[in-house]
Amino acid sequence: MSIAADLKILYHLTLAPIRGASHAERLESFYGRQADGYDAFRARLLKGREETYRAIPIPPGGTWIDMGGGTGANLECLGERISQLGKIYLVDLSPSLLAKARQRIDARGWKNIETVVADVTTFVPSEGQADVVTFSYSLTMIPDWFAAIEQARRLLKPGGILGVVDFYVSRKHVEENRRRHGWFTRTFWPAWFARDNVYPSPDHVPYLHRAFDPIEFAEELGRVPYLPWPRVPYYRFVGRKRE
Repeated sequence: MSIAADLKILYHLTLAPIRGASHAERLESFYGRQADGYDAFRARLLKGREETYRAIPIPPGGTWIDMGGGTGANLECLGERISQLGKIYLVDLSPSLLAKARQRIDARGWKNIETVVADVTTFVPSEGQADVVTFSYSLTMIPDWFAAIEQARRLLKPGGILGVVDFYVSRKHVEENRRRHGWFTRTFWPAWFARDNVYPSPDHVPYLHRAFDPIEFAEELGRVPYLPWPRVPYYRFVGRKRE
């Protein structure tokens, strides 16, 4: 990706006005102008996606819903395992990003993927239930993320799998064996991302552990392009819906 393309993305991330009365309008205002360079830039920013998606077992013939799936780049992490699924729903509120997803789907020859412009807090697939639900850096952009997780839990079959990878900050006081971030980290990153309506939360990790039985969990730090320091915290969570 060229420096000029990076600068365009950085402009939209930091300076371009975000307009819209609704959440959907604000998302399209933000992403519509950077959709062309979206994947290349975020491949260096959004860490842990491949590890998260590959850690999820594929239910043969099953239904997978990628909530806030954008351009469909997350599905590349599944590789040839995509063909083992019966149906994948790529759900997002941004038509511009889903248009890029359809180009990817056509180019890869994927036949079992459907793009849907919808609110993830209310979306229900035609099957009524799902075997897997994933959120890749989308939970921090959903105003009512509690409702998004609860909708995922309602949709999942008993024993179904939830996968989440996203930015976060820890609580001031954390449970044993959880990473505690210092004051600067807990203050800087929410302020940094808020301009783009991204809200790293101290409550994602505790809530996910309360709502699902963890299968895999990791807390990591990632680099931000053109920002050598500090590093941004992110987590990976794969959990099972209780029977």
